[in-house]
Amino acid sequence: MKRSVAGGVARSVDGRDGSPDAGDTIQIGIAVDVPEPWGGMLTRRRIEAGDAQAVPAHVTLLGPTEIPVRALPAVEEHLARVAASHLPFTLHLRGTGTFRPVTQVVFVAVAAGISECELLAAAINAAPELHREARFPYHPHVTVAQDVPPEVLDKAYEDLADFSALFEVEAFTLFSHSGATRWQPRRDFRLGG
Repeated sequence: MKRSVAGGVARSVDGRDGSPDAGDTIQIGIAVDVPEPWGGMLTRRRIEAGDAQAVPAHVTLLGPTEIPVRALPAVEEHLARVAASHLPFTLHLRGTGTFRPVTQVVFVAVAAGISECELLAAAINAAPELHREARFPYHPHVTVAQDVPPEVLDKAYEDLADFSALFEVEAFTLFSHSGATRWQPRRDFRLGG
């Protein structure tokens, strides 16, 4: 991977490079990846639950947000500044939780690293291009089942009740979605510069 000028690591992209012919808008999201072996296991569990929205396991910092393609360079500069001003931290995932009955979601809970995720999410959302009204207060978690039958939600909740993973978060990732492809990692931003 090549290091970019703004302090991140360039990654494979979905073909949109910010040029005018790439389209008027692009969907982006920002997340902390859950590393192996836990990430693959949680992703498989979500797929096995029949969740049509299954994506690699992650803690969301900014949910799907549509921005003008021309704003992407400014957004990446903002993310580089945010990453440089936050130190790496330990994230402990432990046990399960649910947002039911409000939404049909079961998740693995963040037991430690909550405030660090909240501070990162707030700093990311401070960019004018990224600010959006949230439907719900920010709550860091790893979704493991969503919008599936109640018995499947119950099973995910029970099966992962003893789950535990402890790892260092050293970066967050900008993802993009062109509409024709799945979410693709675009660039990693290393914490602490």
